[in-house]
Amino acid sequence: MSADERHRERMQRKKALVDRKIARASIERGVLVVNTGNGKGKSSSGFGMLARSLGHGFHCGVVQFIKGSFSTGEEAFFRRFPDELDYHVMGEGYTWETQDKARDIETADKAWQVAAAMLSDARYDFVLLDELNIALVKGYIDTAKVCDVLRARPPQQHVVITGRGAPDALVELADTVTDMRVVKHAFQAGIKAQKGIEL
Repeated sequence: MSADERHRERMQRKKALVDRKIARASIERGVLVVNTGNGKGKSSSGFGMLARSLGHGFHCGVVQFIKGSFSTGEEAFFRRFPDELDYHVMGEGYTWETQDKARDIETADKAWQVAAAMLSDARYDFVLLDELNIALVKGYIDTAKVCDVLRARPPQQHVVITGRGAPDALVELADTVTDMRVVKHAFQAGIKAQKGIEL
């Protein structure tokens, strides 16, 4: 048997396996995706799924829990879709910048009220809760309360939650969890945050 024939045979076996898995995946409902870990790309992945959802004509919502003290490229871009997307920047910056725990808790609670309203509204096909994990891990918002709202959301609604340190209860509830790992980062070499990459 030639190398080409062996390759074709392997690919045929692989295709049959993939086809069987696709046939078994018959449930159609909204999914909960959690992007966590210390690596770069958690929010970027969430905004990529937001772009995909808008491309499918979904009505979408974004609540940013931490970011807010500086403008970002994603906000500048996605604000171009006011009819399809409700975009809320609710944070006041990273906790080491604000240095006021009571204020951080109040800010997080206001953001959660907006998020909870979206999660109870079937008009929203896709909701991105950017950096919610930070507010959960710091104890600014009660994880059990968040999980209860996520369980009760409309059945077809997709939700993406980002941020380091996703609590175990949220990881258990999620359908898809990605833990992003740092291998190398430009900042470690003294390169400042760049427009289009971090901002």
